[in-house]
Formats: sequence, C-alpha cells, structure tokens
Amino acid sequence: MKKITNLLVVAFIMCSAFMQAQGILTGKVVDAETDTPIPGANVFVEGTNNGAITDFDGLFQLEVDENSGVLKISYVGFASKNVKFAISNGSEKDLGAIGLEMDQGALDEVLVTAYSLAIDRKTPVAVSTVKSEEIALKLGTQEFPEILKTTPGIYATKQGGGYGDGRVNIRGFSSENVAVMINGVPVNDMENGSVYWSNWAGLGDVTSTMQVQRGLGAAKVAVPSVGGTINIVTKSTDAKEGGKIMSSIGNNGYLKYGMTYSTGLSDKGFAATVSASRISGDGYVNGLEFSGYNYFVNLSQQINENHLLSFNAFGAQQQHGQRYTRYTIKEYKQSEAGPKRFNGDWGYKNGEVYNSSYNFYHKPQMSLNHYWTVNDKTNISTALYASFGSGGGRRTQGDKIGSDEYRLGGFDQPIDFDKIVDENRALGTLGASDMVYASNNSHQWYGILSTFKNRTTDKLTLSGGIDGRYYVGSHWYEITDLLGGDYWLNDNNPNDINANQALQVGDTFGKDYDGKVIRGGVFGQAEYDVLDNLNVFASANVSRTVYSLENNQKVIDKKKSDHVYFTGYGVKGGANYNFTDNQNVFANVGYFTRAPFLSNVFMNSTGSTEANKDAVNEKIFSAELGYGFRLPNLKLALNLYRTEYIDKALAGSYQIQGERDNIRRYYNLQGVDALHQGIEVEASYNVTDKFKVNGMLSLGDWEWTNNAQGFKKDEFGNVTEEINLYSKGLKVGDAAQTTFALGGSYDFAPKSTIFVDYNYAGNMYAYYNIDSRMSEGDEGKQTWKAPEYGLFDLGIKHTFDFGPFEASLYGKINNALNTEYISDARDADGTAQNATVYFGSGRTYSVSFNLKF
Repeated sequence: MKKITNLLVVAFIMCSAFMQAQGILTGKVVDAETDTPIPGANVFVEGTNNGAITDFDGLFQLEVDENSGVLKISYVGFASKNVKFAISNGSEKDLGAIGLEMDQGALDEVLVTAYSLAIDRKTPVAVSTVKSEEIALKLGTQEFPEILKTTPGIYATKQGGGYGDGRVNIRGFSSENVAVMINGVPVNDMENGSVYWSNWAGLGDVTSTMQVQRGLGAAKVAVPSVGGTINIVTKSTDAKEGGKIMSSIGNNGYLKYGMTYSTGLSDKGFAATVSASRISGDGYVNGLEFSGYNYFVNLSQQINENHLLSFNAFGAQQQHGQRYTRYTIKEYKQSEAGPKRFNGDWGYKNGEVYNSSYNFYHKPQMSLNHYWTVNDKTNISTALYASFGSGGGRRTQGDKIGSDEYRLGGFDQPIDFDKIVDENRALGTLGASDMVYASNNSHQWYGILSTFKNRTTDKLTLSGGIDGRYYVGSHWYEITDLLGGDYWLNDNNPNDINANQALQVGDTFGKDYDGKVIRGGVFGQAEYDVLDNLNVFASANVSRTVYSLENNQKVIDKKKSDHVYFTGYGVKGGANYNFTDNQNVFANVGYFTRAPFLSNVFMNSTGSTEANKDAVNEKIFSAELGYGFRLPNLKLALNLYRTEYIDKALAGSYQIQGERDNIRRYYNLQGVDALHQGIEVEASYNVTDKFKVNGMLSLGDWEWTNNAQGFKKDEFGNVTEEINLYSKGLKVGDAAQTTFALGGSYDFAPKSTIFVDYNYAGNMYAYYNIDSRMSEGDEGKQTWKAPEYGLFDLGIKHTFDFGPFEASLYGKINNALNTEYISDARDADGTAQNATVYFGSGRTYSVSFNLKF
C-alpha cells in the first residue's frame, strides 16, 4: 500500500509539472576555447522572464512553456549566444555542450557599458580576466588581490600579514594610481586614493568575474587611472533557486563558514541573492588574530524587456591585529619566532593578547543600478551609490610601549602591558605616562555614474556620461585606554583646544578635522569600425575637483579653509586591427591631467587649514602596443608600454631629530617625474582536453628621471628652508620589476582537478623615504634591491555526489616549499644592513567543503 501511495504521489507531481510546462531543456555551458564549464551563466527563453543559471559544472535545467523558441545564453566577459530549440509536450531534451566565445564584441551592451569591461580583439587595451571558478579554486587563505599575482605587471603582497592588509601594484604604480571598481562603482579613497582590501574581504565569495585592464584601460569615469583598472563584477540575478553552504579550515586556527542563497527568477522578473559568512583565525604572524563578518545582498527586478533595476549592498565588518613596525633583516634573524612570524607590535594584558597596532573598520556600500535598453541601438546605465565608513586603527602614546625594558624578555618578546598598567596606577594623580588611542576615520560618500551608448550607424558608436561624487571624511584621535592611569595630560599639543588638560577615555586630542571632496566630470567616446576587422576610438574627459577642510581641534584663527579648485582633462585614442581570424594588433595613446590628492593640498591637515598654494595637477602620458594570437587551444598576448608620470605630487611630513613625536615639519616638492616602461607576455595552452598550462612574463624598467626642488614648512605653514631632491636615476621601489609565472592544471577525473603554480619576483627595489634623499651625497645613490624569490602553490578540487546534493572539496597549499623571502622593503641608506622589511608568509594551507542545494 505504501509503494502504491508513493507512486501516486510521484505521478501527481509529474502530471502537475507537465500541466505547467511543455517540457524540460537541459545542457552544459562551456568556454569554447578551453571546454571548461562556465558557472553562473544566464540562460533565458528569449522574449520572456523564464530563465535559469548554470551550476558550478556549467549545467542547467529549464522548464519551458513553448514547443519551440530561442534560448539566450550570456555571461560577463563572453559573447552571448542564441540557441534554437524545439520540444514536444512533456518531454525532456538535452542540448548538449554550448560553447561561448570570449569577448568577441557581442557582449551584453548594458553590462559592458555599466562595468567598463574591455572586449577582446576589439578594445585596444591590455586585459586579463579571472573567472569565478579560478577564484574558488585558487584563493584559499590568500588576500583577495593575491589572486591576481599570475597576471602580467601585477605585484601583490600581504604587507605586514594582517587580515585584509594586502596591497597590489600594477606596472609599478601603487594603489592610489590603480582604479578599483566594484560593479562599475569606484572604491578608491577620495582623499588619498588608497584601497583598503579589508573593507571588501568577502568579495571572493560573490565575484562573478574580475578583469584587470593595464594602462589607460577602458573605464568610463571622469578621472582615469595611471597604472590600470581592476573591475570586479559580482553575482546578480541568480535565476535558479538554490544555494551553497561552505566551510573552510586552515593553518593557525583559520575558520570560515557561510551560505549563499538565491530565490530564483520569478515569473514577475524578481530575483534575490544573499550571501553571508563569518571568518576568524590567529594569523600566520604572531599576534595577528582576526575576526569578521562578510555580507552581500542583491535584489533585482526585470521590469520589462527594456528596464532592469538592481540593488546591491555589501561589506565586511572586521577587526584584526597588525604588524606595523618593520625590522632589519638581522633583527628578524635573531628573533625567537623567526623572520616569517616575528611581530613586535603585540603583547599581553590581563592574560589576553593585546595589540599596539590594531585595525577595526566597517564600510558598507550600496548602489541602485538602472539598466535601460532604450531601443536596439541605445542603452543607458545609471548607478546611484553610497558608502558609510567607520572605524580606525589603534596607536600608542609614550616611550614605554615597545621598548625592550617593557617586554616579557628581549626585544623580540611580547609587550608587557601589565607592567605599564601597574606603573601608571602607581603614578596616581600624576597621570598616565603611556596610553592607547584610536586614529578614527569615518566618511560619507555619495555618487552617481551614468553612461549612455548609441550605435549611431552600423560603423559608428557614440558613448558618454557623467561622474559625480560628494565625500566628507572625518578624522580624529580618541583616547581608548589609559592603561591603569587616572588621566592623560595633554601637554604635547600646545595648539589643542584642550591643551594641558587632564583627558579621559573618549576625549579627543591632537587631530580632529573634516576633509571634503566634491568632484564632477563628463566624458565621451566615439568608436568607428573602419572595416570589419579594424576598429578605432577616441575619447575625452573633463573634471572639476573642489577640496576644503575644517579643523575642530586646534586653536587657530581660520577653522574652515578656502575652497581649492582643480580642473583636469584627458584625451586618448586607439585602434585594434584583426588582420587574420587568429591574430590582432592594437595601439593606444593618451594624455591626461588630474588633481593632486587632498593630502597633498593640505599638508598639515591636523593643525592648519592653509592650503598648499604650490600644488599643481599631475600629468600622465601613456602609449602602448599589443599583439594577440588565438587558436582553439592556444592564446598568446604581447604588450609593450611606456608611461610618463609628470609633476607627481610629493608632499608630506617628517620628524626633526630631538623633537617630540607630535611636532612635525612639512615638505612640498614640485616637478618630480618618473618613467614606467616594459614588456609583458601572457599565454595559455591546452595540451589536451584534460591538461592545460599557462604562463606570463613581465619585464619592467621603472625609474625617476630627474632631480627636483621644493621647500620645508613648520607646523604653522612658514617656509623654513629650500630643499633639493636627488632622485634622478633612482629605481621606482615597492614592487618587483620582473615577474614570471608558470602553471598547469590536470583534470584527473570528470569533476576533479589538480594544479600547480610557480611565481617568481625579482628586481624589487625598496621603497625609500623622500627625506632621506635630500643631501648632495645622495646623488646617484641607488635604493636597496631586495633578493629575488620564487614560490610554488598547489591545489586540488574534487566534486562528488553527497546524497541528493552536489559537494565539492578544495585543498590549497601556498608557498609549498616554505621558502623564506622578503615581500616588502623600506630603504635607509642603500644597504641591506639598514633596510627595514617584511618577510612573507611561509607554508600555509586551507581545506574547504561546499555543499550545493
């Protein structure tokens, strides 16, 4: 009886399904070049809202109400494809493998316009694309930007090793000269251009595609980048209902778990995707404990065939210990923990880990995107976005913290905070000798980025748009821990409004100001297909930047600064010629000017509202040549580039020997020029259907080309002396000028892959302090060159059935040979003995388990 009942239930379900649908279509979407699955591809019945999304293996299943029609299959970075189908009532039809071609110029116009994506063999820029499956396979416990280390021109490190403290350089340019965009929205700090990857620590879970455009790039914003652009495209309308539960463990207590779920695309065109995860660990380096929460929400509504609304919200609330202090190589070697793990910026307080350098931040970002297909020739994409950052970093005041006398042993042992607490208590009414404070940074940022594209004729396409941004950043010092003291006497900041007062936890001192940035710009571009295989373009942009500053902490006559205006402009052009079905060449050239950052305009932002009247626009000239070769199993790209960085803004502060820590002097240098040039090669080859190899070589030659002059000022803005900078011939530091990568992957089973990657970095010159190159004896003295190094990474993926679910296991080992190497260096006098460095992490590992439902 039970069996009969079960059969009736099954029959009822099947009948219900047949009543609702004419049939079921199945298939597999793959990369036509590599035959690898494409997860996250959209599969829709043309003219309807009925669709599905491919799973991790590229498979889809779609119920259809029509006996015949056309499936439209698309994925960011690939040309969309139409597949006709015909099916009888109640049947199931397998469409087999459907191959998508990479970037052949037929990408979804709205996505290309909105995300400023480059199209292979059409957009004349050097570009590399990382897909979601590669991120899932290779990220492991690495920092998010480290996934790009096999890309030409890229140098990525963990810096001090703290969670989210990674950095990435492109062609020798640091983060302030590398534009980072998430779904077409810029995220670089508006005051100094920096990118803080800890704010985006959960992106690896929801990234659909990451594209790196080196050089001028194709980004449609009013102020272009110098080194390149990193475009990150997240998942949006996951049309198939379902989700994924994941968990990862790794070295030093690494633990991450979370879930992603999609409602599926409803009959009314609505879809929602949510993702959340928690992460924690002790850190590879001593004292770098971390914890955080990552979240992502996408709500999308396909209003009709011409209008799509999409709301995104994502962020990462985190806190982590940091390794701020750099030591000499000798000191690292002498430390008990060893060069890879030694960290002098932590200790114990009340039996618990307590960091003297610590970061805590939360920066949610929200955007409302409208994609409008006006007609078959015109589309408009508009993004309204906002972000609200709050948090900061821990700092210390006093001479005891970090000194050898107040450690639990020698210089390399943890800080004894309890001893300082006891002494502060003993001081009683005399106040604390040492205390801990937070350097707080919060901001409000609102923006609009709107772009239109019109195919005016069969050959001519016009595009343009607006880029508007409003930003206010607040920065202040706030006492957070008196370390047992009754108060802290603010006697080192004579210009503070609370100078010589007894301060308590929560009081501000030293710094409290608001920096405001308002920027507006317009841009336009014309593309013309001279021939079927020859495409040219020209573009221009104009921007206006307004800076102002308000000081809330100092006793000064002028609390609010005057507004400081900068007008920038840029022009660029290029061409791509496909001279055979397999080969193409391209060239681009551009020149633009841009405003210096706010930190270069207000050099003494903590103590004055006087602007640097000598600040001028930076100028950039760039030219590039490229060659591409494509076969079904081979892909090769060659690029030559030359970038001239003119009038780079160099302004900052320095310490006069013998003076107190909070008394600073300020400098401004003009006319500093640099030249970045080099050659890049990237290739991938499918030896067989199962065995694939890829590699890259990047040879850079980056150096400063002239000496420069400037002046020093005191804290009141008075010129104290003229200075000379002896920089001519100095190599640009802080990134390896020679990088090489070689990797291979092998599918040893239908759903299983193993890979090995080798990454080499050489010709890495140390970063140098500008005030260490201001005497005549420095002329011709080269900055220290760190030792070259090479690292092996290994990984494996295995997918299998786990009851009714699909499960995947990932294993990853970074620096498999446990190589000891220097990843970051700061020069002192051109010698290895006095350079201060960070050593990179030794062998690390992670194991992940994903369960799809």
